[in-house]
Order: sequence, then structure tokens, then C-alpha cells
Amino acid sequence: MMHRLDYAEAGLISGLEVHQQLLTKHKLFCRCPAGLYTETHDGEVLRHMRPTLSELGVYDGTALMEFKTRKEIVYLLNRANVCTYEMDDTPPFLVNPEAIDIAMELCLMMNMDLIDEVHIARKQYLDGSIPTGFQRTAIVGVNGWMPFRDRRLTVTHVSIEEDSCREVSDKGHRIIWRTDRLGMPLTETVTGPDLRSPEEVREAILLCGLVARSTGRVRTGLGASRQDVNVSVRGGSRVEIKGVPKAGYAVKLVHGEAVRQVNLLRFREELHRRGWRGAEDIRLQVSDVSDICAEADLGFLRRALQAGGRVCAVKVEGAAGLAQMPTQPDTTFLDELAGRIRVIACLDEAPIVLSLAQLPEFPQKHRIAERLRKRVRLGEQDDAFLVFGPEEDCRTAAEEIRLRFADATQGVPQETRQALAGGYTTFERILPGPDRMYPDTDSPPTKITEARMAEARARMRPAPWARLERYRSWRVPEETGHYLIRRGGAEILDAVVERTGVDGLVAAIEIGQRARALKRAGLPIQRLGVEAWVQVFDLFTDGLLPRECLGIVAARMAADGLDAAEAARAEGIALVPRERWSAELQALTMEGYLGERVDTPEKRLRFLAGKAMAQLKGRAPAAEVARYLKDRLEATR
Repeated sequence: MMHRLDYAEAGLISGLEVHQQLLTKHKLFCRCPAGLYTETHDGEVLRHMRPTLSELGVYDGTALMEFKTRKEIVYLLNRANVCTYEMDDTPPFLVNPEAIDIAMELCLMMNMDLIDEVHIARKQYLDGSIPTGFQRTAIVGVNGWMPFRDRRLTVTHVSIEEDSCREVSDKGHRIIWRTDRLGMPLTETVTGPDLRSPEEVREAILLCGLVARSTGRVRTGLGASRQDVNVSVRGGSRVEIKGVPKAGYAVKLVHGEAVRQVNLLRFREELHRRGWRGAEDIRLQVSDVSDICAEADLGFLRRALQAGGRVCAVKVEGAAGLAQMPTQPDTTFLDELAGRIRVIACLDEAPIVLSLAQLPEFPQKHRIAERLRKRVRLGEQDDAFLVFGPEEDCRTAAEEIRLRFADATQGVPQETRQALAGGYTTFERILPGPDRMYPDTDSPPTKITEARMAEARARMRPAPWARLERYRSWRVPEETGHYLIRRGGAEILDAVVERTGVDGLVAAIEIGQRARALKRAGLPIQRLGVEAWVQVFDLFTDGLLPRECLGIVAARMAADGLDAAEAARAEGIALVPRERWSAELQALTMEGYLGERVDTPEKRLRFLAGKAMAQLKGRAPAAEVARYLKDRLEATR
């Protein structure tokens, strides 16, 4: 099993499709509220999907695959956040202009060319995630770039589109969706295949997130941003890993897919060595073995038979040992078969498919394994696969086994794969092609005028790389700068530095690191906006507030709704002249100092400084107190 991989030698390349929800009041093509999530519903709608021909008279392969699943699709509707548009019973409203404006700002920040007119197209989806069977989408900008490491990361295009439903459950031939997220505006940022390692993919996801957050007009939180990662190796094919929720997850997922593709190319070599060059070389025979398996003490087989289903053995001539060959780390080709069967045949009870070569041990008196081999006439070079469930689904599963082996003779099939915990992926659907796109004749084009572009440029905030460069000049730690941009603190920091003249590093530490610690402690520090923080740093720069008390005052402001001066008074914080506080410290002694095995002047100073600051309670700057005490200790030597 290969867990390590030289990415350069394997020829790994990767690109991103980053989906980001926009912070708008309404949805994209109707006037329902955006961002209103619900867990209850007022009604249900049942739908069945069927494919339609493209403009060129061709069916999309993904649509045909979804049609084979024969899914019953149920939508849960809440009148608070859906209308008849989402159910395709009302034509679309004009596209939300606020969403286009935000997309324009995003494009301009990534140095893109804005198109002259926004034309709405339909992108066909038959998995049930959109009740209409298609998603309305439109390109807003093309040919952009972002600075990335020592080069540029290309951005091929940015689209604006409506979000899909949230999946509630998917069991057998029935899938249930909640429609509260449906129709919310989002952008899709597509990069070029410029990323060369899993770590670069992670960094690029974070960079795209920083760009979106820099606009200040996107939603945040779990699910507000989702990434699809395209991966291929030399000799492989483009595979899309769907729905990567966090940047850190991408490292294992991309590595696992790279390993998978390298192993599938080796698998193809083995098939060719065995004389399998295409679908015509795969010889397959299906046998009903329900009577034999009825005697097996396996719960999943027993449940299938009790429900009126069957157990079928799918013999593949010459396939001995193939199911056990590695694909992803710690998975085998049998998992590839299981993924296709689960999605397309809707046989989703584990283990989904069994290789006859790996059957569990049965009591010898039943001789089940021996009887199965005899029934299907299994030769030494053959293997057979057990599938169980409704008879029609078992027949579909047998066909998918044949098709997956046929795909393997060509190498790596183009697929969309679902991201799983632990860095694994599983089959989700065949990778869609251009045949699923066609114009939306219900929506007129939207012209992008010079005046509108000028307004977008005027609203733009600094790009994250410009901000980070400025923060580096202030000696702000890189991680703090990223946090400030992600959480909206960068706008506050820039305003505070500009309006109060405070040192940028001091302000960044307080607004970034210390405020984050206060938030983790349960204080509502997020209540403090620009004006509140300006008040805090005005006291500091006017010499009325010591630096070590900035967080104390901010916390009191957030907790009690006070202004900075009121919070400082409530905490008893007010700087006094040096003569007063130094006089108070004249009586300070080393009483209570326990000493150390190795006693040093530094340890005695820390002890005295702790007692002094507790006594003064914010009425003197800590640095000045430390210098005073140090001078006193040196004078007494």
C-alpha cells in the first residue's frame, strides 16, 4: 500500500471551485429572505426528475446516470423562506442587483475583466438538490489572478448562482431535502489547475476565503463557504472532490485522490496484462443465490431476504484478486464498486457488496462458500461479487460492476466524489459535461455599465495581500493578520490606527489576539465596533489608560454597554502622576516571597511587580512600574 507520494513525480495538479454565499437581504431570483434557516416545514412536495436534451440535442451523462437511480425526491417547505418560484411554478424575478454588485467587487479585487452583460444560463442537476432540475447561473468576470507564493494563481472566471437545498436524508430510492437555503445568492470562483501539492490547495482555499471576507459582504459560518477541489495526476483524469467544508480537510483529501489515481493507473496496467482492453473483454454472469445465502448467519442478508429481496452473485471471469488491489490509502477496488452500487443501484446497507474471495467464515456444516463457488462455477482465475436487495436493484448493481471494470480498463474515470471524514472520498456521480448547460430564456441580460463599475471600485476595500503587507510592516504576526481579515477586525484596526495614531502592532494585538481570547471566555466582544475601539485607544494615546488595561476596559464595555470612559471608571482605572503611585509603593516589601533554589534579581523583580500592579489596579503603566522597581532593587544591593 502506498501512503507516501512524490507529487512532482506523479504530476499532481489541482484547481478550486469556491462557492461563497453572499450577504444579501433577498434571494437571487425572488424576494424571499436570504439566510433564514428553519428546522420545521409547512408542506411537502414530491418530485421525479427526468433528463432533457441540450441545445445541441445531446443528453448529459450525469443526468442519465441520475435518472437510472429512480429516486423519489421530497422537498420540505416552510412558507417563511420559500415561494412558488423555488418550486418552478412561477417565472424568476429580475436577478438581485445587490448580488451582482458584490460579485463585481469580488472580481475587481482579483484583477478580473468584467463582462459587458450578465447572461443567465441553466445548469442541469437531476440529483434533486434543486426542484427545477436546473440551477440558474451567470458569469460575471473572467481572466483574473491573485498573488500566491512566488507566482500568480489564475482565476478563470467568477459566476453568480443560486444555492441548492440542504439534504435531510438519503435512503434507498427516497431522498429528502430542506429548501430554506435554496435560491440564496452565491459566487463560484474557479481557479486554474495551478496548485501542485495538497498544502498549496489548503493555502489557496484560505486565500480565496480571505478575498471573499475582505469585501465585508459575504456570509460566514458553517456551510457559508464550500470548496470543490479538482485533482488529477499525469495520465489520470480530472476528478472533482465535492463539498470540502474546511481548508484543512483538503490536505488529506487531495493526497488520497492523488494516491488513488496513481493506483488506478497501475490497476489499468494489470487489467491490460490480463487482456482486458475495453468493455467487450469483460465477461459477466449473474446468478440468484438467495436459497444458499438464506442459511448464512448474516443480518444484512437476512434482512434483504425478509423484505422480499434477493441475493445475487455477479461472476466476473478472470477477476481473481482485483477487488483486493489498493486504491486510496487503506481502501481497495472493492470500495470503488461499492460506491457506484450505493449511488446508482440505491443499495446502501453495508457492506453493500462482498467479494466471494473474502466471504466471512461459516460453520462447516453449511458449506456456504463451497456451494456458492459451485453454483456460479467459479474458476481459480475468477471472482464473484454478492449484492443483496430488491431484484431490480441487484440487476442494476451487476451492470454497474461491469461498467466500473470497463472504466478501469481506460484508467481513471472522470467523477465527482463526495468528501468523507478521515480524508477519504466515495463516488457521487459521473463528472458533468458541457451538455448540461443551456440559455435561460426567462431571464433578460443585465448590462454592466461604466458607471456601475466605477461605483464598485469606489466601494472596494483593500485586497488581503495589500493589508497583510501593511501589517507585516507593523510587525503584526501573520496568523493575527489572517484572523483580523477573516473575522472583520481588519476594518476596525485600520480605522483605529488612522484616527488615533496608535502603534499598529499594539492595536492589532488588542483587537485581534486579546479580543479573540475574551470571546472564547464568553464575553460578547463582537458588540464593539469601530467607534467603541476608537474610544478605547483614544484614552490610551491621551495617556489616560495603561496598555495592560485596554482589554479590561473593552471587556467591560462589551458586557455592560458602557462607553470607554465609563468602563474605565467602573473598573477604577485612571492613571495618576508618578509621584503618587511611587509613594504608594514605598511600603512594598518582599514579604511572602518564598524564594527559589536559584534566586535571581529577575525573579525578585517579577514578584514585586505582581504585588505592585495588584495594588495600583491600573493607575500606573506597567512598564514604568517595572523600571521603578528595578532601580529600587539595584539601589539596595
